[in-house]
Amino acid sequence: MKPRWHRDRVSISGFTLIETLIAVAMMVAIIAALATVTAQWLPNWNRGFARAQRSELLALGLERIVADLAAAEFVPPHGLTKDPLFEGAELSVTFVRSAIGPNTSRGLEVVRLAEINEGRGLAMVRLRTPFAPLPPQGVPSSYLRLRDPVVLVRAPYRMSFAYAGPDRVWRNTWRDEVQLPRAVRITLRNAVTQDVLSTSTSTMIHVEVAAECARAKDPRDCNKPRPSDNL
Repeated sequence: MKPRWHRDRVSISGFTLIETLIAVAMMVAIIAALATVTAQWLPNWNRGFARAQRSELLALGLERIVADLAAAEFVPPHGLTKDPLFEGAELSVTFVRSAIGPNTSRGLEVVRLAEINEGRGLAMVRLRTPFAPLPPQGVPSSYLRLRDPVVLVRAPYRMSFAYAGPDRVWRNTWRDEVQLPRAVRITLRNAVTQDVLSTSTSTMIHVEVAAECARAKDPRDCNKPRPSDNL
């Protein structure tokens, strides 16, 4: 016969069936409450995460655009002109800059930032091609074979450009000018509400005229082709 103290210890160890059922019921209730709370805040969390991701991608794209425009260089499209290759419009801009990127060689490249329809809506895309002298006839950009498209800004955001020269007057276009614009303004809008975003910015272009015109009183006189240039 076992001692009484041993029987008492056995009787109080473990759970009864009722206690087990109560514990299971409480666990189910807790899990159900957690599932309800999660179902309420998870969609909001997903929307917030997607919004933060869009903002980060927008900031990266805007940073790339600003860096490209600031690095624009004074390079004529061919030897029969001294005007720079720079075609600025409200929704696109084409210019020359030093080549960058892991798959590029040293030298110059032509960059175009343009709004195109890329399947999921309008987007600001960066295209490039190595620079080479272009034919003197027609619009220089029409001879470009641009490639390597990279989407920088997607819907619902839209981007537009404006250009200012020494007179500091903003214009929607910059073509057939003897010098590069002094500054480029980048305006970001929400395509749905048409509100201008606070991230809109502007950038100064480091080079405005050719190196030989740095000391000239009038860049227009400096950029005039000499008679020998047409021979």
